[in-house]
Amino acid sequence: MDPSDSRSEGVTATTATLPATADRALDFDALYRESRDDVFAYAATLLRDGAAAEDVTASSFERAYKKRSRFDARRGSPRAWLFSIVRNAALDELRRRNRALTTALPDPPSEPGPDEAAELAAERDAVRAALATLAARDREVIALKFHADLSHAEIAEVLGVSVSNAGTLLSRAMTKLREAVDA
Repeated sequence: MDPSDSRSEGVTATTATLPATADRALDFDALYRESRDDVFAYAATLLRDGAAAEDVTASSFERAYKKRSRFDARRGSPRAWLFSIVRNAALDELRRRNRALTTALPDPPSEPGPDEAAELAAERDAVRAALATLAARDREVIALKFHADLSHAEIAEVLGVSVSNAGTLLSRAMTKLREAVDA
């Protein structure tokens, strides 16, 4: 890099002058690193379209980054706040496209042995087929719990319901999923 190049002059000073409250309230870099895969999995579950999930994931992180100074730790965890943004972005996408949820979930990245792979594939197919029979709300609650790894309190915050209601919704959704897998 040419030391006489002044394009980057003042950049360090500019980025170093973030409001102190934003730094203390939300470590956005850590939130991104901890949540990016979970956010994508959650969006993919809601949208059932990998390309749309990538777009929603990117736009959600962009929205969260722009609104990071408004995060209030007293109102909930950073993950719950982020997943509320993701949920709203995914619902916006579904409304914009006005389409049915029909595409498959993405496959996990790891490669097991041949026998194990066949067994896992059969189990995955059974769960996917069972998930496809559930109502969108049930799929969403399951995705928040197992893809996003949110607590009942965080799920309640994302969905705008009480903690006990979130637990009840999850329990009923899991019962429906088990019944659908066993059918």
